[in-house]
Amino acid sequence: MLKFVGGILIISAATLYGFLQAAHYVRRPKQIRMLISALGRMETEITYAVTPLPEAFSSLGKQVAEPLSSLFRLTSERLLASDGTSTRDIWHRSVKDVWGRTSMKQAEQEVVLQLGSVLGVTDRSDQIKHLRLAISQLQAEETESREDQRRYEKMWKSLGVLIGALIVILMY
Repeated sequence: MLKFVGGILIISAATLYGFLQAAHYVRRPKQIRMLISALGRMETEITYAVTPLPEAFSSLGKQVAEPLSSLFRLTSERLLASDGTSTRDIWHRSVKDVWGRTSMKQAEQEVVLQLGSVLGVTDRSDQIKHLRLAISQLQAEETESREDQRRYEKMWKSLGVLIGALIVILMY
């Protein structure tokens, strides 16, 4: 009886691990879409509302879900409490602090970091051009992430169950 319960626990743990890995592939395209939407809203804030960056980041922090809301909120707070630190440095530090909680990869992080180099430094039209460039780059990454999701989500779910069953078979 104890072997049976142990086997069930091993299979359950391996299955759970597989489902958690699959969930990572599900979250990535959603978070990229959310980031694209947030950057579109930022473009609107800069273009039509002529909102200062700290207020725009604060507004975005309220409009998007976690973990991206933390990125915008943290950036807004740091800009308001800035002691002469550049917007670029604040943005880079905020991205580095929050990025580990996202399911996005290094490619998306590079796009976001490049965008931070021009925010608050160049004129409005140049910032809008860079926002649109970042959005188009993120759209390409979203397409790739959907392809990865299609390819790997089912694999991880199956692999979790199969690895658990293999461990149980090898143990008994």
